[in-house]
Amino acid sequence: MKMFLGEYQPNITDGSRISLPKKLREQIEGDEVILSKGFERCIFVYDKEDWLLEAQKQVENPITDYKTRELKRYMFSGASETNIDSQGRIVIPGNLKDYAKIDKKAVVIGAGDHIEIWDFDTWEDYSQRISQILSA
Repeated sequence: MKMFLGEYQPNITDGSRISLPKKLREQIEGDEVILSKGFERCIFVYDKEDWLLEAQKQVENPITDYKTRELKRYMFSGASETNIDSQGRIVIPGNLKDYAKIDKKAVVIGAGDHIEIWDFDTWEDYSQRISQILSA
C-alpha cells in the first residue's frame, strides 16, 4: 500500500514543470501520473493505477444521482495524463495551473493515498486555518 507523506517546496520552472520529490516519486509505479482538480483549489496527483481504482468507484455510482453526476464532471473534466521525465518533473497543464492559482512558488504534499500540489500562499493560509480549527 502506498503512503504519500511530507511537505516539499519545489520551484515551478519555465514550461510549467515541477519536480516531484524523490520520496514521493519512488512510490509511483511507472512514469505516468494523472493530475486532476482537487478540492480547496489544489491539484491532485495520482499514480495511474490508483486513479483507475478511484475512477472505478465513481463510475459505479448511479448516474441518476445529482451529486454523483456533479462529482464525475468535476473529477473527469479537469483530469490529465502526464509523464514524469528523466529528471522527475511533470508538466502542469495550464487549466490546472490556473485553477490552483499556482505561479512560481508551490508546495507539494503527501496526502496519504495521493499527492497534492498547492500554490504556496494558498497552502500557508489553509494550513494556518486548519491548525486553528484543530487546536480549538
